[in-house]
Amino acid sequence: MNILKIGFLTAGGIAPCLSSSIACLVNEYKMRAVDVEFIGYLNGYKGLLMGKTVSIDNIDNIDELKKIGGSFLGNSRVKLTNIEDCVSNGYVAKGQIPLEVAAQQLIKDKIDILHTIGGDDTNTTAGDLIEFLNSKGYDLTVVGLPKTIDNDVFPIKQTLGAFTAADQTSLFFRNIVNENTTSSRQLIIHEVMGRNCGWLTAYSAYLYKKDLEKRMFFPELLVDKEKWDIHAIYIPEVDFDIDEECQRLNKVMDEYDCVNIFLSEGAGLNSIIDDMKKNNKEINYDAFGHVRLDEINPGQWFAKHYKKKLNADKVLVQKSGYFARSASPNDQDLNLISKTAKLAVECALNDKSCVVGMHEEHDEMTAINFSDIKGGKEFNPNQDWFKEIASYY
Repeated sequence: MNILKIGFLTAGGIAPCLSSSIACLVNEYKMRAVDVEFIGYLNGYKGLLMGKTVSIDNIDNIDELKKIGGSFLGNSRVKLTNIEDCVSNGYVAKGQIPLEVAAQQLIKDKIDILHTIGGDDTNTTAGDLIEFLNSKGYDLTVVGLPKTIDNDVFPIKQTLGAFTAADQTSLFFRNIVNENTTSSRQLIIHEVMGRNCGWLTAYSAYLYKKDLEKRMFFPELLVDKEKWDIHAIYIPEVDFDIDEECQRLNKVMDEYDCVNIFLSEGAGLNSIIDDMKKNNKEINYDAFGHVRLDEINPGQWFAKHYKKKLNADKVLVQKSGYFARSASPNDQDLNLISKTAKLAVECALNDKSCVVGMHEEHDEMTAINFSDIKGGKEFNPNQDWFKEIASYY
């Protein structure tokens, strides 16, 4: 029997599921007593283009990888169809076609199955690669696993890593909120990752408020529950009027001497971009055409606008994204990763290229066509658990 050669690739931003997904996939192949060889491409599609790999064979205690945050392979944001970006970064030479370079590397490495672990950009790029390889008559099975901490991939109900990210985002604020004791009229803006989807902001706020109900407070010592509560939740899916919000939050500030805001980085983004354009400020984009939110700093923009209107003595903007996405997966995510890996290996051994995930319509683990994978899935704010916490505002 021929040895199956299996490649792994993680790409995009990191999430609390990458190393653990590879560990689960490797275990699943070994449980099926398949004769296999494992290699990983370093730094995502960049490593594939440049032929940089590491062997994942003969790793003792591979289950320990489940405790590792991020990806031991490393990540990058590379779009194989963006030739100009690949050339300018030195991933391919001028005149080369990145898809062809990647395909030739897979052929050279004799890869039979490639697992791509990433978000919509990673897996749509994998779809482009499959089409190119098929056009050249090369038989390669590609099975993707969907990860993003934003939970914003269509038609995936729950992306890998998002549960953990929400848990860690809540934990982050449980500490940061205590900064409201450092000043009078304190404004805290907790900026949460989420370009188009407010799920992470919403669900982490929900978890935080659930935890708040269990805590003991001491009003006689000015340790009021209301002062540790969330006073505003801003997500891209729900419109809000800044002037009206300032009037409402002024009353909160007057009564509790602080205001705590959960801000999805994509909330109010159009207003921020319009403001930057009016002031002739440069707006930078990544290889996929997305605005570089880390350079725009939405939290700082809101801080500038709110400080004066709320007469805040002190403003603190804290981003939880890197803290949350770097964590190792919690039990809820590990369970989801394990189920995903099981079906992913089954599909791979049956030569079925697809993305494996919990389908939002069927509510079950499903093999999904690469062509059906899209980014920008919005959070549904009409869910009961969110309406419960949003009713306060």
